[in-house]
Amino acid sequence: MLSIEVWLPLKPFYPRLFLVGCPRSGTTLLQSLLAAHSKIASFPESHFFPYLLGNRSSWRAKLRIPSPLARKRFNQFLAETGHPELKRYLPKTVVFNIQYIQGFIRVLDELTQQQKKKLWLEKTPGNLYYISYIEKRVAGAKFIHLVRQGTDVVSSLYDVTHQYPDDWKGAWNLDRCIRRWIKDVRLSYQHLHKPNHILVQYEQLIENQPLVLAKLCEFIGVDYEPKMLQNYQKAAKKVTLPFESWKVSVQQGIYNPFDQKFHQLFNEEQKQYILQELSEANFEFSQKLARFKLLIK
Repeated sequence: MLSIEVWLPLKPFYPRLFLVGCPRSGTTLLQSLLAAHSKIASFPESHFFPYLLGNRSSWRAKLRIPSPLARKRFNQFLAETGHPELKRYLPKTVVFNIQYIQGFIRVLDELTQQQKKKLWLEKTPGNLYYISYIEKRVAGAKFIHLVRQGTDVVSSLYDVTHQYPDDWKGAWNLDRCIRRWIKDVRLSYQHLHKPNHILVQYEQLIENQPLVLAKLCEFIGVDYEPKMLQNYQKAAKKVTLPFESWKVSVQQGIYNPFDQKFHQLFNEEQKQYILQELSEANFEFSQKLARFKLLIK
């Protein structure tokens, strides 16, 4: 008997969500809160687009040919989600990037349907660098940008890369941490004029979780559910992998850690250097922020 496989895409009126931002900005916390919603599915970080596109200035990118690392990462993601059988959505012979993208979207749609949910949230902070590319190729894409104050992000990046250098391709020095935060926040602000983008400030999320989540649900097109705040720790276990020890704090509750690591990790000279290097960017970002509608007024 001929076997015919049928793939039913998700309803078109639900968006496909991407959560982006500088690493160590609290994206795992926000992902877990949203994944606790009855209609929103989420998964461990896929790193799909960075592995697919690699160096975008290379000849492969110009010819729209996928990186040789793409299939390996695709299969690894399927293994991490516990569904290696979904590799059937990727053709055995892949010539162009769009074939990978179509297969990836089908996988996320299928995983969402298996969770009996209506839409999915993909959280890979590095997708920030591929927003324009994703917008052109993923129908209904919406982006949630999470921005956290620079001193906290710099401190956390410095700390995590020194604690887990193998997982972060080496320990980062202060200048690298500072440059990464400035670069990533600038990238976020470049997209905030678009109606399918929204900015969340981490500090606002910590201080008023129900209000921020309600506004986000409105942006997404779903009703706010108070149980998101009750079930997010359970959701966090599903979106983090066993080796991601630096994310375990998400499962320990929401608290206000503002400037804590900054004062613990650095001496006075280092703190003054960080503040000086961030001062110009902080002024620039405050000016840009005034041009856009805040999530919370």
